[in-house]
Formats: sequence, structure tokens, C-alpha cells
Amino acid sequence: MALTAKSGGACSLCSRLVENSSFLIKKSPKGRLFLYLCPVVKTPKHIAIIMDGNGRWARERGLERVEGHVQGVVSVREAVKTAKDHGVEWLTLYVFSTENWGRPTAEVEALMALICKCVRSETAELVKEGVKMRMIGERDNLPKEVQEDMAQIENDTAEGKTLTVLLAINYSSRVELERAAKLGSIEENLYTVGIPDPDLIIRTGGDFRLSNFMLWQAAYSELYFTPEYWPDFGRKEFEMALEEFARRERRYGLIKEEK
Repeated sequence: MALTAKSGGACSLCSRLVENSSFLIKKSPKGRLFLYLCPVVKTPKHIAIIMDGNGRWARERGLERVEGHVQGVVSVREAVKTAKDHGVEWLTLYVFSTENWGRPTAEVEALMALICKCVRSETAELVKEGVKMRMIGERDNLPKEVQEDMAQIENDTAEGKTLTVLLAINYSSRVELERAAKLGSIEENLYTVGIPDPDLIIRTGGDFRLSNFMLWQAAYSELYFTPEYWPDFGRKEFEMALEEFARRERRYGLIKEEK
């Protein structure tokens, strides 16, 4: 909603803002002030997504599984845009788990090629939009081409300030925890050291489990499960998850009066 007023009336308008609303004042070229009212919405700083259902999406349409992964890229692009538009600071995407190496060789090779293709094609737009890309997971076991492309996009987008996207590739939370424990303090040796834990974890595809994803970091995350396959998860579905998050009360083991 937008209201207009002359400069002298701005304060009186601001004083009538309803509780639980925020406002933004913009000045037009003619000197008029535009007051935009919007409800305060609790937005998660960090969202993590288990992107599940690509293969089933393709199978139900009589397509090869890889076509589901290709369509899933469209949803990745939309998720990044939606997260950025809503002021999310961190977005983690579960791209490829260590268990996924057990899939058919042709599918794994297609996935690796798709990762490289997307990294190269999306870099310019990510830089333009101020999005920083980082990878979490075990790099050494990845094909050399994937390692090089990931290092390149991390370097090219290093100055991004609006949103940081973490790509979990060759990722296993158990491996992460074992590695961190061997190095000493778990908290200080996670892949995500220095990054806030996810406020919200979304899983598409209809299953109700974390599947070896961010087990340590998810201790107090809100969980949101949807039957939608990842290729069908667009802006509308993303915003439904945000609305559900806003309705939840996070107590961290306390009761409301103690917070």
C-alpha cells in the first residue's frame, strides 16, 4: 500500500503506522513523499533445501531421469531469486550427496556435466546480482573439471554482498562431523564454520527425513516438508514455506515467558 503526502505531513503519517508494520519513504522527482506500508514478516536468515524428486518428476512424464535434473536447474534459479528478493542472507542447496555416487554411472556423469554447465552459464548473472557462491563438501573426490569450475565461480563471485549460496556437493554430514571431530572442536571445523545454522530446512519430494544433511546444524532448524517435486517448486511454493516459518514460534528449549 502506498500513501502520498507533502513533506510537512510525513511525520504525522508515520505516527499513525499500525503496530507490526514497517515503512519505506521514497521521494519522487517532484518532491512528493511516497510512504509504503508493509507488514513485518519474520524472515529466516539461512534457508537450506533438500532438492528431492527430480527423477520421479521425469519418470512420471516418461522422460529420462537426467531431464528431471535439467528442469531442476530452473527451480534452483527461481529459489535463488526468491531468496534474494525476500532478504534471505544464506541459501544452502543439497546438490549431490556422497551416497549419490551409487547411482547409475550415466546419471552421475550427466549430473557432473550439468553442474559444470550451470556454473559457467550462471556466473555473469550471479555477479550482476551480487550473489556469492561457495561449495561445501569433499572436493578431492570430484572430477577435476568440477573442482576447477567451482573454484572459478567462488573466485568470480567473492565480492557478492546480497546473498550467499552454498552448494553442498559430494556432501555427507556424517563425514563432515567425523572430519571435524578429528581436527578438535566440531563447531570450529565444520564446512559451515562462521555461517549461521539454518533457520529453516525445506525438503521437497514428499519424504520426511534429513538424509545425512546438516545434522549438526539442524539442531534447532524449523523443518518444512512438501510433496512437490523439486522441478515443480517455484516462487509460490517457496513463499508458502516462508509463510509457514513466520507462523512458527521458535523457543530453543525455553518456554515463552523465559525468552
